[in-house]
Amino acid sequence: MKHSKPISAGWLQGDASRQAHVGLPPGTFERELGREGFFGPATQMYHTHPPTGWSSWEGPLRPRAFDLTGSTRNDSPAQLIPLLHNDQVKLRFWNTDQAMDHLVRNADGDELLFVHAGEGALFCDYGHLRLRRGDYVVLPRGTMWRMEPDTAMAILMVEASGSRYALPDKGIVGQHAIFDPAMLDTPVLDQAFMEQQSEDPWRIVVKCRNELSTVRYPFNPLDAVGWSGDLAPVRINIEHIRPLMSHRYHLPPSAHTTFVADGFVICTFVPRPFETDPDALKVPFFHSNDDYDEVLFYHAGDFFSRDNIDVGMLTFHPAGFTHGPHPKALANMLTQSKPATDEYAVMLDARQPLILGAPDGVRELEQYADSWCATGE
Repeated sequence: MKHSKPISAGWLQGDASRQAHVGLPPGTFERELGREGFFGPATQMYHTHPPTGWSSWEGPLRPRAFDLTGSTRNDSPAQLIPLLHNDQVKLRFWNTDQAMDHLVRNADGDELLFVHAGEGALFCDYGHLRLRRGDYVVLPRGTMWRMEPDTAMAILMVEASGSRYALPDKGIVGQHAIFDPAMLDTPVLDQAFMEQQSEDPWRIVVKCRNELSTVRYPFNPLDAVGWSGDLAPVRINIEHIRPLMSHRYHLPPSAHTTFVADGFVICTFVPRPFETDPDALKVPFFHSNDDYDEVLFYHAGDFFSRDNIDVGMLTFHPAGFTHGPHPKALANMLTQSKPATDEYAVMLDARQPLILGAPDGVRELEQYADSWCATGE
């Protein structure tokens, strides 16, 4: 059965702005009730109190926050326990400072690596890539690879289970917006790659249907001498992302989509000028997003809409409740003290509910839900 057009006519009642996120009625707080992330029909509701001004929170549905900086070090990414997962996506966090003595191969889906800290060399079927802080790397499903850190590395890993990563449709702004596809680097068959080839025994740890198998070779199977095609790992650094901006309107997170896969999207927040229109919101708007679970990993900078959240932390806002800027950020709702943001963050929006795992060394901030309370700090 085909989906029909949503019931929609653009109604308006009471004291409301005709332009979302601009010119709020005096003394009000705007809340967006939206569907399909920020892509579907939506209504802006205007309240006399902050929509997150609750006094207490009980029950299993709640905003969560985690400190990933103490995650247990692990020599193999194949052994990582997901922090969040469903049938379409798995999020893991990898701390490592040792060169891998084996290869890994994910047969369950594409793998996205985001280098939060450190630098090193990635070797894979396709060649050699130097990695540094802020790099995204997309590894196609089935790619054999290993890492050789130069310094301790912390890597956010997001598996597109059963699907593949693609670039978003950039619509009327054109294919060169956000980043030009020409900025994507691929591995190279350079001297470093040739020098790692050997006749020494190697093993490959293969993940398939969430189970691990080991395949042994009497030689290093990363022995390619050439390749040709349109399937390969790609790398882009977060510093090369050029965000869409509007000086008169606060753009929703969907405007910052970097990669898409079945059932979820990856967005990237990078420094940008604040809106200069005096009537435009200059903080994220409150929103009731009841179709997607939202995850935000804080990479670097000053996170202007959050309080007591530091580098290396992750927040998880499951679908079903209103959320938005913390109380201290509301003081800057229409006026900011500096001309631009300076935050770097990675967001995952998942269509199906995410399940919490329990990887070693991850600490939960138990009172995170109370940080919005009028009495919260």
